[in-house]
Amino acid sequence: MSVPQYRKAAALTLAAGLGLSLAACSTKSDDSSDAGGKVTITVDCQPVGAQKELLKNWNDDVAAFQQQNPDIVVKSVSVGEQCNNPPDFTARLAGGTVTDVFYGYMTDLTQVLDSGQAMDITDYATRDTIPTWDSVDPALKEVFTDGGKLYGVPVKNYSMGLIYNKALFQRAGLDPATPPKTWPEVRAAAKKISALGGGIAGYSEYSAGNTGGWHFTALLYSQGGQVLTADGKKADVNNPAGRQVLQNLRDMRHGDDSMGSRQLLQWGDLLTNAGAGKVGMFIGAPDATQAIVTQFQGRYQDWAMGPLPGQDGPATATLGGGEGYFFKKGLSPEQVRAGLKWIAFQKLTPGKGQFDYVRAKPQNYPVGLPQPLLFAAGSDAQKQELDLRKANANVDTANFAAFEANPVPIKGEPRNAQAIYAVLDAAMSGVLTNPNANIDALLTTAEGKINQLLAADS
Repeated sequence: MSVPQYRKAAALTLAAGLGLSLAACSTKSDDSSDAGGKVTITVDCQPVGAQKELLKNWNDDVAAFQQQNPDIVVKSVSVGEQCNNPPDFTARLAGGTVTDVFYGYMTDLTQVLDSGQAMDITDYATRDTIPTWDSVDPALKEVFTDGGKLYGVPVKNYSMGLIYNKALFQRAGLDPATPPKTWPEVRAAAKKISALGGGIAGYSEYSAGNTGGWHFTALLYSQGGQVLTADGKKADVNNPAGRQVLQNLRDMRHGDDSMGSRQLLQWGDLLTNAGAGKVGMFIGAPDATQAIVTQFQGRYQDWAMGPLPGQDGPATATLGGGEGYFFKKGLSPEQVRAGLKWIAFQKLTPGKGQFDYVRAKPQNYPVGLPQPLLFAAGSDAQKQELDLRKANANVDTANFAAFEANPVPIKGEPRNAQAIYAVLDAAMSGVLTNPNANIDALLTTAEGKINQLLAADS
């Protein structure tokens, strides 16, 4: 498998709310050890109850880890289906109610640092606490580094492409082995798919909850654009590339009526529709197919993936990203080491935790997706992970062949990504809900607001 070199990238895979009150996430410093001298840590991102297999796997991992490390107690906290809903995450940071070891997107480093909640773990992250540490891609470590200090550990990495429903392609007379390579081809395919009727959207898109801005960024990258100028000081969306993004969406939504009538979609909304067989295409990462099946009752055999389309040829770039874990400021050295050992066991060891492909193979959980890409090319850990993935694949890896065979250069996210995405939501929702929306005006307004954000942060 071709593994591209990742530049500094950041992730946005958004969720649909918390399953726990903020107060329940709070951890007091005097809870760090119990009467038996054990070190106690609280860790979030435990799967929710509806994710039965994933929850069982998590609980089994906790039990196995504690058996191997009898001096450590892991207390698990669930904060929603995808672990991070940006507004709730911000509220937990502001209220100081994050867990000892807390999940975040790669875009969250600045926000975490500004909150004063981040602990410097530079001296603790070594091969002693994370045996595969030297194999982790240095570019991903850099994402969680500021001023030469490490504040987080990467646990997932991905890039985006075009995800499409093979069954709907066949019904619409399209070739499932040949996904659209350009946005005009996407538009033509979307028209044929939506013509099937029954409430099917040929192409679907986000436009609320920061997800619209996230996808606008990916679409802009496909056009050769960038959200900010090269020096990062000014917005750069009100230009031909930005206008082309919104024009493509307006043509499909209002010119062709191929995007469905319901808009203002967020993460769970779109994937619910996809799981019901009502979406022909959307952009996303490989693990979106996992969510469609494990959380929204879809079928793996229906879904495939190609590279992100460009306007008149291959995309200039695609959005890449990922996630990791931060450590709450004020933890004892023993708690930090315990947290790193847990992350190493659950997230960074081939054959364990998220890489326990032998366990996952018979479950409703995919083995064979071209992610997470955490380990550097040629490293021992990467070789082990790829060998295990290949030996235990339970999905048709041919469904991702076009995506893997046509890698698109990865481009990272802008600083202040979450705030910028919230601004860009308005441009996306404007063009998708109003057939008479003025694209120039939408982008002018967005650019002005982004510049205000940048000025306030300078």
